[in-house]
Amino acid sequence: MRASSLFLIVTIIFLGGCNSPKLSKADEAFDRGEYFDAQKIYKKVYNKLSGKTDRKLRGEVAYKQGLCYERLNMSANASKAFRNAERYNYSDSILYLKLGKALQGEGQYAKAIEAYQTFLQFSPDNALAEEGIKGCRSALAANGERGTRYVVKRFPLFNSPRADYSPMYLDKNLDQIYFTSNREKATGENHSEITGMKRGDIFVSRKDEQGRWKQPEAVEGGLNTDADEGIISFSPDGQTMYLTRARRSDSSDTSVEIWTSRRSDATWSEPQKFDITADTLSAFGHPAVSPDGTYLYFCSDMPGGFGGLDIWRINLKERAGSLENMGSQINTPGNEMFPYSRTDSILYFSSDGHPGFGGLDLFRAKLNTTGDYWSIENMGLPMNSKGDDFGLTFGKGESGFFSSNRNDGKGRDHIYSFELPDIHISISGYVVDKDDEPVANAIIRIVGDDGSNQKEISRDDGSFRFNLDRGVRYVMKAGATGYLNQKQEFTSDAAEEDADYEIDFVLASINKPQVIENIFYDFDKATLRPESKAALDELAAMMRENPHVTIELGAHTDRKGSDEYNQALSERRAKSVIDYLIAAGIEADRLSPKGYGESVPKTVTKRINKEFPQFEEGTILNEEFISTLSPEDQEAADQINRRTEFQVLSLEYF
Repeated sequence: MRASSLFLIVTIIFLGGCNSPKLSKADEAFDRGEYFDAQKIYKKVYNKLSGKTDRKLRGEVAYKQGLCYERLNMSANASKAFRNAERYNYSDSILYLKLGKALQGEGQYAKAIEAYQTFLQFSPDNALAEEGIKGCRSALAANGERGTRYVVKRFPLFNSPRADYSPMYLDKNLDQIYFTSNREKATGENHSEITGMKRGDIFVSRKDEQGRWKQPEAVEGGLNTDADEGIISFSPDGQTMYLTRARRSDSSDTSVEIWTSRRSDATWSEPQKFDITADTLSAFGHPAVSPDGTYLYFCSDMPGGFGGLDIWRINLKERAGSLENMGSQINTPGNEMFPYSRTDSILYFSSDGHPGFGGLDLFRAKLNTTGDYWSIENMGLPMNSKGDDFGLTFGKGESGFFSSNRNDGKGRDHIYSFELPDIHISISGYVVDKDDEPVANAIIRIVGDDGSNQKEISRDDGSFRFNLDRGVRYVMKAGATGYLNQKQEFTSDAAEEDADYEIDFVLASINKPQVIENIFYDFDKATLRPESKAALDELAAMMRENPHVTIELGAHTDRKGSDEYNQALSERRAKSVIDYLIAAGIEADRLSPKGYGESVPKTVTKRINKEFPQFEEGTILNEEFISTLSPEDQEAADQINRRTEFQVLSLEYF
């Protein structure tokens, strides 16, 4: 039978009847929880009543019809029936609470808020209405958003044209999955008066040798009967099944209980009733065994709860005196169902009492480190929908199955797979020299403040790549034979999304002069301009990263002016850079200034050729060559010759 109806049978709102024989039959069916049969009779009675002379009775019948549709999880039909009850002035204000929930289940959130607000005029501070409004507003705010990263797909192999729900893995091997189904292959010939479908049985699907799921089959042995069986859990060793059974007889109301069955090979024994208390009036179901086998979580409407159905637990190893309600942080005046214990501090469940998107929503509860507070989190879109979402089980990592009646006009449940894909964060780039030539076999290390430590060797084209974690601060260093080391820092974004970052290392050769880009002086002076600071700070960082290196700092001028003037100017400029580095903390005896004036014209490199393609690679930009150029190209050549360079002198400074 439909999972949420299983319990609501025993929490019926008993309504006053009338003298109509057909209406009394409908009321009797409703009181027994036979909603499918009851709604058919109510519909016939409603259609025969006059809209003019039988307005009051028509309103009552429409309301009862709406309750049947509510129990059958047919929100659109329910809201229509409740609207008819409102039209005919049904007198109980609870109508607006019911209408709000039905509209919310349809996804008509704005109209649902109006209905909830109307109800609050009659019943101020009602928790269910207030939480309903919060859920509707959250759903409206989420409209158009993609929700969480979970990927949810309907799983055709496990589903039938009827209802299939509450999947559960047998054990940690994750190669057998059990679930409840009302499909036509279920035991018995009679259809349920509650749902109009066959009564639920337990089915199992197993993986083949290739790891693919096979067609589900009814569980063998004495487990399935003409009664409703389902909503199961297993002991950690997979040898004991805890299941919900709903038994009906003509002489009593439906009884919802927890039963157990033992496995022998592939066969399950005839179930035995599992008595939690001596209470025979309350409902007990939705069993969930904790991963270590200590606790059995379950749902019940027994006295001592917070309203509706609550989640409780009992110690399976020391049952006497261990029964406990999971408390007001988890339980609400609404219904909390389908518990799933993932660890001793993480519990999943479904609720229509906490703010949600409609019907039952999936929630995650996490116990704090002191063990006195549960933080509750709605699992969001697309795990939740405007319909009922429940019966979750985890497989490997953040993947598994759950059930939902989303997008099913008849309110029937189906099994969905879910997966939270891994976040892929990477950083890649190239190691090159200052002439843009790739540096192969460079060693790149990356150390994160999360304790991670990785190493890569650059490929022939200088490329490298690392996989990272989100929200981590990294320090990266690259080095190669014949080159100075370079360090860079980087922090990955904490956002839950894929990201690919790029970073390049430009290594300075120890065998030839290296141009320091973006060093600027005042015109005809040795005074460093402010925009030179970034390049000079980078040079100082490189000196600190390579503490055994001494360098010559050489300044060069263009061809303009006399040789003597240019020589003196270049010496002063080299000294200015040295003074800056000393002020930045670099030892003076590691630095040697040298002024070259215009005596060493630049030879065009591959990198210069990329920026100035008019100059062929290998060309010496001397005065003789420059004099043959156009005025524009002469200025470009002079610009290239005006440069500041460093040359490694020694690797033995201590």
